[in-house]
Amino acid sequence: MVSEAQAQRLPANYHKTHGTRQFYACYWLGEDRLWGIVYKAKSARNALAALKSCRKQLPDGERVYVILDNLNSHRGKTLVKWCEDNNVELCFTRTYGSWANPIEAHFGPLREFALNNSNYKNHAALSRALHAYLRWRNANTRDPRVLELERKKRAQMRGEAQRRWGHPKRKAA
Repeated sequence: MVSEAQAQRLPANYHKTHGTRQFYACYWLGEDRLWGIVYKAKSARNALAALKSCRKQLPDGERVYVILDNLNSHRGKTLVKWCEDNNVELCFTRTYGSWANPIEAHFGPLREFALNNSNYKNHAALSRALHAYLRWRNANTRDPRVLELERKKRAQMRGEAQRRWGHPKRKAA
């Protein structure tokens, strides 16, 4: 891990010759467990595949609540119909409301442990590194470094939103 005095840098990659990838992450609040899947693009089909992987990880029959942002690919007719048929309820955060999504705090440690100061040769290597971090993190949920980075990310998000958990939005003076 790099100290705070050192810069957290990624090399400039202005020319993405192999395109970009999208990481769909899932967080099971009750078990404090993360998993994820990497796809080539954001789409309703890939969002549905990610939801299906979530459903497979969780006990059958239990209602699953999925918190999502308001991306239009999360609202496809096929996706909504599948959710209705599989006891999955979609809960959308408002625009600029990422601070209200519990998974967002876990992206700070993920960035620190898997992405900062890295230079993966290809998407497969990046995907392996992300999944290696997820396996390590799920085995070390109470690691003090992970907990500290999660606290920092939550504080950062609350500061950007100028909100405190459970408190109404302040009125302008």
